[in-house]
Amino acid sequence: MNPTEQDRAMSAAPSVGDAALDLDVEGIGAVTRLVRALPARPRLLGLGEALHDERPIHELRNEIFRELVEHEGFGAFAIESDCLAGLVVDEYVRTGAGSLDEVMRTGFSHGFWDREATRDLIRWMRAYNEGRPAGERLRFFGFDAPIEMMYAAGPRGPLIALHDYLTGAGVPVPVERDTLERLLGPDERWTNEAAAMDPSQSVGRSAEAAELRLLADDLVPLLTVHAPHLLRAASREEWERAHLYARTATGLLRYHAVMADPSPSRVGRMLGLRDAMMADNLEAVARHGPALVFAHNRHLQREVSRWQLADLELEWWSAGAITAARLGTGYAFLASVLGAVRHQGLGVPGPRTLEGMLAALPGERYVVDPRLLAAVLGESGLGEAVLEQRTEVAGNHGYFPFDPHHLGGTDGLVFVKHVRP
Repeated sequence: MNPTEQDRAMSAAPSVGDAALDLDVEGIGAVTRLVRALPARPRLLGLGEALHDERPIHELRNEIFRELVEHEGFGAFAIESDCLAGLVVDEYVRTGAGSLDEVMRTGFSHGFWDREATRDLIRWMRAYNEGRPAGERLRFFGFDAPIEMMYAAGPRGPLIALHDYLTGAGVPVPVERDTLERLLGPDERWTNEAAAMDPSQSVGRSAEAAELRLLADDLVPLLTVHAPHLLRAASREEWERAHLYARTATGLLRYHAVMADPSPSRVGRMLGLRDAMMADNLEAVARHGPALVFAHNRHLQREVSRWQLADLELEWWSAGAITAARLGTGYAFLASVLGAVRHQGLGVPGPRTLEGMLAALPGERYVVDPRLLAAVLGESGLGEAVLEQRTEVAGNHGYFPFDPHHLGGTDGLVFVKHVRP
């Protein structure tokens, strides 16, 4: 396409409105209509965010979840937060146990406890569940590992909880609790933040950690070997929770072992292991679906995730990509796409970017069907390969512009023209 033809094609950009559903038009919700147009009803619907910590995006997330609950029968919400801490939130949402203040303080990682929109969502879920039969109540799940950028939890909590569950049900186990406690040692050995950048400070390849990995590997199969007895001795919910303890303990032990690896591949392997743990948790959430899953676009996209971190070119499969491979059409993904976020250094997007084309629409918030968008672009002579990727750098280093080459792997775009502080 020569420049004249490209300019002519760009002049037709407002026609992308044919692929857009205005989120602010009353009636059956835009997200509901998009979900009903999918090839199959998803068990998990991923809703990505282009950058963390923006309240308008979290409030839109709340609107979308309420719409899906009320019109599409969604029964669960999962968020990029500590899977073990999330058990406290789920208990509150289902039964009202504890106080909202305490639940917000102890039930989240990644700073979600300090976000009013998330508090509003939990309050709404609790109110929705009030008086409903147990089988009709909404569920809450954290699906991230107990891992942050510069921190990974130790395996003590989930490993001891798994051991206690098995022994409490009378299952013979190959190791005593005291032995596990001795091998675990002080928690500070595991949570040393310096180990994120310096593998020599990680405990992950010590003799004790190696023995713990073997012992954990012996404990996990007992959940299956003794499943008939365990499911009679206690509830299925407790059995499923023990599986959560099992995959978290073994995942953390693997993660710490990689943290101790001095090879150049360690950071990429750590990122991949974290997303693999997320994917395992999402597969468990799917059994309680349909569920809305909220996390960064990079964790939910179907494509390989890439990140240039200093001199490291990192590449790994996201949790969404792994989950999509496992669930097929049971997984769908809506990516968030942002226009101007001036308080983060993002002005009006350029006209040759996808964001700029969507910003030409008259409204503020849209859900866009990528299949219709691709057809409109093709008819106008402007294919997705010609679109420019946004290049501005945001004040929030977690911002990644949407790659227009990912349109084919995305089931919907949620566009917000102006994100205000």
